[in-house]
Amino acid sequence: MPEDEEQGIGRVREPSGDEVLGVVLRKEGGGKYRVYCTDGNERICRIPGSKKRGMWVERDKVVLVDPWKIQGDEKGDIVNSYSNAETRWLEDRGHLDEISEFL
Repeated sequence: MPEDEEQGIGRVREPSGDEVLGVVLRKEGGGKYRVYCTDGNERICRIPGSKKRGMWVERDKVVLVDPWKIQGDEKGDIVNSYSNAETRWLEDRGHLDEISEFL
């Protein structure tokens, strides 16, 4: 039987390609969020239309950000939001070292 922490965690989506992890600093209004990312950039992010109804993002949540091709250091799309258990899983594997002061 797995540990209690591991229960309720299916397959955790890890960053691939240009994607980076980030923590939501605050809601900006108009469906936009200010996110501090693991690459050291602070981006204004939005939830793309296909995921807008199904994803709930709150302050201090860990999210997966896909930077835009143009203005990628300033803007991006939130493609995934992690639960508390998934956040612990990512933290245990060292993915969140760069943003640990915000957690």
